[in-house]
Amino acid sequence: MKVVAYARYSSDNQREESIDAQIRAIKKYCKENKYILLNIYIDEARTGTNQNRPQFQQMLKSAKNKEFEAVVVHKFDRFSRNKMDAVRIKYELKQQGVKVLSILEPLNGTPEDVIIESLYEGMAEYYSLNLAREVRKGMLENAEKGLTTGGTAPLGFGYC
Repeated sequence: MKVVAYARYSSDNQREESIDAQIRAIKKYCKENKYILLNIYIDEARTGTNQNRPQFQQMLKSAKNKEFEAVVVHKFDRFSRNKMDAVRIKYELKQQGVKVLSILEPLNGTPEDVIIESLYEGMAEYYSLNLAREVRKGMLENAEKGLTTGGTAPLGFGYC
């Protein structure tokens, strides 16, 4: 089967090693399953909560040209952290004969996979929303204490 890989990490605070580990695992998975890996699409420091990712969009465009049969990801949350986007895009890919395969969350074609995949998509979106809430809470607490909430200090507030 002809496949492509998609890998991403979310923020500048994460490291490129995340991409390296994803790609290494995907290559191993493809070799073990005798898949032909045609291309690797990588988005660095891009959120999965929307589709505004250059390489993701390029991958979708290639799928419309029927260049491959499956997209291999390390986990489904690398593909999307928005359950509505995930469902819609996977449906569109399915119409083009393209599957989305997750290495760590394998689905094996049973009717129960519908429920399991929905749980993965819901958990990915929940993780993102909950993380945002926790980050805001921490930033508000730092602001209450007069501590920095990140970024560059304003002019005149430099360190001595």
